[in-house]
Amino acid sequence: MELIDKTKEETMKLTLNKFHVKDIRFAEQSSFANGILYIDKKDLAAYLMEDSNIQSVDFDIARPGESVRIVPIKDVIQPRYKKSGSGQIFPGYVGDVETVGNGETNVLEECCVATSGKIVAFQEGIIDMCGLGAEFNSFSKMNILVPLIQPIDGIDKHTHEATVRIAGLKTAAYMAKLSLALAPDEVETFEHESILEMGAKYPDLPKVVYVDMVQCQGLMHDTYIYGLNVKGILSTLIGPLEVLDGAIVSGNCAAPGHKNATIHHENNPIIMDLLRRHGKELCFVGVLLSNESAMLKEKMRAAYYTSNLSALLGVDGMIISEEGGGNPETDLMLNCRFHEQRGIKTVLVTDEYCGRDGASQGLADVTPEADAVITNGNGNQFVVLPKMDRVIGDIETARVITGGNANSIGADGTLSVEIAAIMGSCCEMGYERMTTRLR
Repeated sequence: MELIDKTKEETMKLTLNKFHVKDIRFAEQSSFANGILYIDKKDLAAYLMEDSNIQSVDFDIARPGESVRIVPIKDVIQPRYKKSGSGQIFPGYVGDVETVGNGETNVLEECCVATSGKIVAFQEGIIDMCGLGAEFNSFSKMNILVPLIQPIDGIDKHTHEATVRIAGLKTAAYMAKLSLALAPDEVETFEHESILEMGAKYPDLPKVVYVDMVQCQGLMHDTYIYGLNVKGILSTLIGPLEVLDGAIVSGNCAAPGHKNATIHHENNPIIMDLLRRHGKELCFVGVLLSNESAMLKEKMRAAYYTSNLSALLGVDGMIISEEGGGNPETDLMLNCRFHEQRGIKTVLVTDEYCGRDGASQGLADVTPEADAVITNGNGNQFVVLPKMDRVIGDIETARVITGGNANSIGADGTLSVEIAAIMGSCCEMGYERMTTRLR
């Protein structure tokens, strides 16, 4: 019997065609030309209102440097659309449930979608396009299209959340699809081999895996992979290129400062950095999804099973990132402990809530094995944000969102909040500028 070498066929290759967006403008017809994205509001609204749970939808635009505040915001999404390869972006929502992570995907840079309107819960966030608040996230440097979603009367909160989530994903795909006939401004290609092939190609490089801890606590603290809520799954291995190609989306209504919005999954900086070092400094084996439950038994199950997978893969070390805070720190520390006990070195990526003076314990749980920890800021840091000339959404929600309070809105138009209220300010993937530095 003749054996056939199929390793070359098993290499995944994803090309990101990047288009730089200089501005977004409303127009009579949707198109993309010379860096300007033109949006026909009526056409896009009709597309979104194919969902019978939407009563009405409007749109607004926020640009870098404008005196604009957006609040509340549920999710932030980077516009992407697949040009070739299997599947379609955001499989299970925009595309069918088919494997992504290959072929070519068009990406709109310096541009995002921020879903707003009448939002379900109290844990949504703020984006300021200028002033002090703009320093705490990258979204203020982007051209933002804001769908303002009004659901039908009497809708239950879980259907409401799903309606807003899917509308944001469909808007992002609609925008990026406008670039399909154009030549990109730049191209970046990633390759990732099968485990068998990379083992043969890089036998002397340290084998590293990334543990991506994701929220799945229910009560709209949820994350979806290929459209499936990760709440009931055992920890699983997923290819890094699938993550970059929209396989994971956020349904998470947790604290805005440290929830992973969909844009964070699409541009996960830990995955991007490991891919860029793959085959040179290290062998990036893949991504392990480990869910964060609210129950201790389920936390133990997830951490044990994640460490079992790591041992089966034979990895030498790993990076573990948290999503959210409070009881997810137990998931983080259990993952750390169980891996270290197996001789697998760990680096943890988190943020802290250590009081406005920074003097309190920053994490709700710790373990002696956690001796390499990166923190991405203190969510309790208090700021007074200047008055903006224009507000998209409803400023009154600032009184009830995480990090805000009944007195957050000043008579002079200023907004007093903890940075937990600012979307992505303490992103535990390290997406923003706050991080740990050795002195």
